[in-house]
Amino acid sequence: MPSKVSCLYLLTVVCWASALWYLSLSRPSTSYVGQLSIPIRQKTKLTKNGTFSNIRTRPLNPHAFDFVINEPKKCEAEAPFLVILISTTHKEFDARQAIRETWGDESTFGDGVRVLTLFLLGRNADPVLNQMVEQESQIFHDVVVEDFIDSYHNLTLKTLMGMRWVATFCPKAQYVLKTDSDIFVNMENLVYNLLKPATKPRRRYFTGYVINGGPIRDMRSKWYMPRDLYPEAKYPPFCSGTGYVFSADVAELIYKTSLHTRLLHLEDVYVGLCLRKLGIHPFQNSGFNHWKMAYSLCRYRRVVTVHQISPEEMHRIWNDMTSKKHLKC
Repeated sequence: MPSKVSCLYLLTVVCWASALWYLSLSRPSTSYVGQLSIPIRQKTKLTKNGTFSNIRTRPLNPHAFDFVINEPKKCEAEAPFLVILISTTHKEFDARQAIRETWGDESTFGDGVRVLTLFLLGRNADPVLNQMVEQESQIFHDVVVEDFIDSYHNLTLKTLMGMRWVATFCPKAQYVLKTDSDIFVNMENLVYNLLKPATKPRRRYFTGYVINGGPIRDMRSKWYMPRDLYPEAKYPPFCSGTGYVFSADVAELIYKTSLHTRLLHLEDVYVGLCLRKLGIHPFQNSGFNHWKMAYSLCRYRRVVTVHQISPEEMHRIWNDMTSKKHLKC
């Protein structure tokens, strides 16, 4: 008759054997890479077939926003020479209307130089304002909206929406101007002196008021940049977001680069980061002013953009510049 000790030993062995057998069934096959090579190869094959996405190719910023309001057919009839993308907010109807009636008028240059104007917005928390913008778009057909929240910190998303729109619906345009709704643009200077329709279109071209600076670490600043978000001491050269111009091929390049570039809330800095990744160097152009300039007809004739212009001032400047062309400076 077996002793109590041998019985206890036998029971212990049986328990351990049962436990090991259970663990061998419940553990994933990856724990036995050296022994079970066939299941591992099958899993790799599934990855290649797309069952499991490759982490290295996943977008960092997928920009998974739908168009709430869109104008997808604006470029179908004829590719424009210039697309104007204007960042605006819901309450700025007067500014949008002033632009439509002055420098943003699509009929300014006739059939010779086709210009297309679009106003870029996100979604507002106030449904009444959203409805008003929808009605505005039905009248003018120049509004594009995606379903992100319209805010200062989402200006980067707004610009990327514009890049996406050009790349998707207007890829044969020659040039793009990105600007804001409080900017006056001297279209004569922009089109005929800078872009020159009679010349061969440029590629990988980007110009504006180039800024060489670094992040502001003061939390009280509007342009505060946390160190954990951007640890470098200097920004790459970037053009002031108040107004910059680029060849239309750059729109797709920036949009695709943004999908794999960590988002920053400072829109113009972020575009500069994308340009650095692309190896595109922005050209300095002193005609792009990102500040307020005292009005003078002769002075405004020499610039491309001026900042902080009210709708009333926009009308007055435009009327002067169109009605007093005969005056010499």
